[in-house]
Amino acid sequence: MDLRRWLRAAMIAALYVVLTWVFQPISFGQIQFRVSEALTLLPMIWAEAVPGLFVGVALANLQSPFGLWDVAGGSLVTLVAALVTRRWRFHPIGYLSPVVFNAVLVGGYLAFLTHTPYLPWVLWIAAGEAGVVFLLGYPLLQLLRRRMPPATP
Repeated sequence: MDLRRWLRAAMIAALYVVLTWVFQPISFGQIQFRVSEALTLLPMIWAEAVPGLFVGVALANLQSPFGLWDVAGGSLVTLVAALVTRRWRFHPIGYLSPVVFNAVLVGGYLAFLTHTPYLPWVLWIAAGEAGVVFLLGYPLLQLLRRRMPPATP
């Protein structure tokens, strides 16, 4: 990976962290609207967004009330979702992967940690994630596609 791609990955990670921390009150918990998740569609245009998101989530989740579970679990879930988004770019599977993986997997470990029912976690996380991905992430992706040339695969 050349310097430009490393820098883009670092910028994505930093932006993810800053957005999560600025909007911290709505970034964690069962009902969340994590604004930084708008960046989860960026692997569709830049492969370097995959490691950028992984690192960004790991660092952002250092502030999580769920501790290392969220640092490790959230970043691994994001890595899987980002790889699927990259593989299925501009296909419904790519757009839905952050929503589905976060709802099912993050919802699972948070339900376990809080000793609460699984289904409400899944539904609330899916709703918040879908809202961010489709209301913020999709327009951001379209804007970037028009304004910035994509990196080579």
